[in-house]
Amino acid sequence: MLDKSKLSTLQNNSTEHSLTGNFSPKEIAKFDQFAESWWDPNGKYKTALEFNRARVDYFITQICTFYHRNPNDKKPLQGLHILDVGCGGGLVCEPLAKAGATVVGIDVSEMSIEVAKRHALKSQLTIEYRHEHAQKTNAEDKTRYDVVINAEVIEHVPNQKDLVKQCSELCKVAGCLIMATLNRTVKSYLVAILGAEYIMRYLPIGTHSWHSFVTPSELNQMSATGQMQLINATGMTYNLLTKTWHTTTSLGVNYIQTYRRLAHD
Repeated sequence: MLDKSKLSTLQNNSTEHSLTGNFSPKEIAKFDQFAESWWDPNGKYKTALEFNRARVDYFITQICTFYHRNPNDKKPLQGLHILDVGCGGGLVCEPLAKAGATVVGIDVSEMSIEVAKRHALKSQLTIEYRHEHAQKTNAEDKTRYDVVINAEVIEHVPNQKDLVKQCSELCKVAGCLIMATLNRTVKSYLVAILGAEYIMRYLPIGTHSWHSFVTPSELNQMSATGQMQLINATGMTYNLLTKTWHTTTSLGVNYIQTYRRLAHD
């Protein structure tokens, strides 16, 4: 756990940091409030942990398919450089590192980065975490990554087109971009907001704004302008009886789209 004095300092400063760019201080403040809770398997957000497990399993399978790897190998992602844009507390980064990848995680929440760093030390994993946004990474980091992941971030930024553009440019030519978000449908409002936030309390109330959700076609249009070609799409659904998440053909609520970076014009 973070030292309480450090935690207080981060809470006071995180939305007033000198970072400027395509993010909302209000959205950062939301996630700062429960940054430390993400890793608690018995906490009130344990359903979100199960969701993360299911989506990361899918990410790894997709990356292995993309790069002709065997997902059953001990280190199937060995040798791949992966960037997680909006990494939060490191929930996606750690499984990727365990699978052998060289992982960089960036986030505009200083508190989330601190939580991620401490948990990586506890897990004895080498992951590079940076408190920065995609624009800065794109301008200063000359690495172009084999895989760029942007999971449940686009619905929280003010300029969604710019985020997709930055993620596309951070991906190397013929590399893989994975985007995960929520569809803007009546079902997503009922399930992801009324159900998950207000009724079941799987997430804090106010985590999402339905009007900021992105339809698959809108995401495809934004990705196409960044020279990305859609190669796979899947949805995610929750089974109330087994309390587990799994993939589905329906893209009506949570969905994931995988793209290939095409050559420059």
